[in-house]
Amino acid sequence: MSTSQGPGTAGTHNVLILGAGYAGMAAATQLAARTRQANVRVTVVNAQERFTERLRLHLTATGQRLAEMDIPELLAGTGAQFVRGWVTAVDAHARTVRIDDSRVLHYDTLVYGLGSVTDTATVPGVEEHAYTLDSAGDAEALADRLARLGRGTVVVGGSGLTGVEAAAEIAERHPELDVVLVGRQELGATMNTKARAHLRAALTRLGVQVITGTAVTTVLPDGVELAGAGTLAADVVLWTGGTRVSPLAAAAGLTVDERGRVVTDATLRSVSHPEVYAIGDAAAIRQGYGVLHGTCQSGMPTGVHAAVSIARTLRGKQPRQFRFGYYHTPVSLGRNDAVVQFTRPDDSPRRGCLTGRTAVWYKETVSASPWPTYRRMTTMPSSGAFWPRGGRFTRLRDAR
Repeated sequence: MSTSQGPGTAGTHNVLILGAGYAGMAAATQLAARTRQANVRVTVVNAQERFTERLRLHLTATGQRLAEMDIPELLAGTGAQFVRGWVTAVDAHARTVRIDDSRVLHYDTLVYGLGSVTDTATVPGVEEHAYTLDSAGDAEALADRLARLGRGTVVVGGSGLTGVEAAAEIAERHPELDVVLVGRQELGATMNTKARAHLRAALTRLGVQVITGTAVTTVLPDGVELAGAGTLAADVVLWTGGTRVSPLAAAAGLTVDERGRVVTDATLRSVSHPEVYAIGDAAAIRQGYGVLHGTCQSGMPTGVHAAVSIARTLRGKQPRQFRFGYYHTPVSLGRNDAVVQFTRPDDSPRRGCLTGRTAVWYKETVSASPWPTYRRMTTMPSSGAFWPRGGRFTRLRDAR
């Protein structure tokens, strides 16, 4: 039976936040705190009640337990409502969102933060034969398979930083397994010479075989085919090679880029539908150095900025331009090693980096920080409004 949430009482402004990832939770906690005394209804929609720590899913994938983080529990008392369900359609003209094909929610302002998932469609066989790290359930399924494997070969497809972290974790936790990391790009391609060398040495120490400069063209039930390099046998394949976003924004008629991300103006509003803000991985946000790439460090500020902008607009003020500069790239290399590359605002490497135990402490502090930050923002929203703006690197000449 279909149910519907109408516009509510006269004068109530409905803000609907789609997605409770790093960016969506930042938007929810900020907006609930900043509009507590206003006639605003904040509703958060997410497929699961459990918060997914995507930064740490490689731990879950090797059988290590993480704390259970409950989204409704965090939002309790903030004034924000939680709706569990899958978003199946957005009607930008009617300003409605359909949940699980059975419930319709209305909005005056929409915060679109549905994020991204692993691209399992581009390479044949990935969908059918490979594991991914998109959710705690996915990671737990991989952990169970690895625990039952005994001996064998694990191929990690994708030589980006997610692949590096996963390969290192699996090799350390399962020394009985042969781990092979395969991908096009050089390991640590965005790091300086010292950080890159440390990363490679750590993988060598852990026994990870690295094959770069080649692409996986097909994932088979018992291995992978490499471009121009034959077939590599595998008992398990973990796929980390690229991401894709939900097609819902494009289907709704929002202006999107070639990857399906919502194109925003300088304030994070959709260029075609200004009542829609897009945040995190789901948004194509341009800065002076180019379009933001999806990370927790940039995603949370986009959520905060959207919340601040909505609160300003409701008070009759204009939203301000969003600016963000990168500052680090932390990479874990098992539980006892890590590397942290400090960066310029455009994400190019600085000379400084951390390695070893100091880097482990730094990386774990960063990875564990979002949840306490959300709790703090529910009572002190201004505490979350500080991040590097990037100076000249982020300035747009044609910012609107």
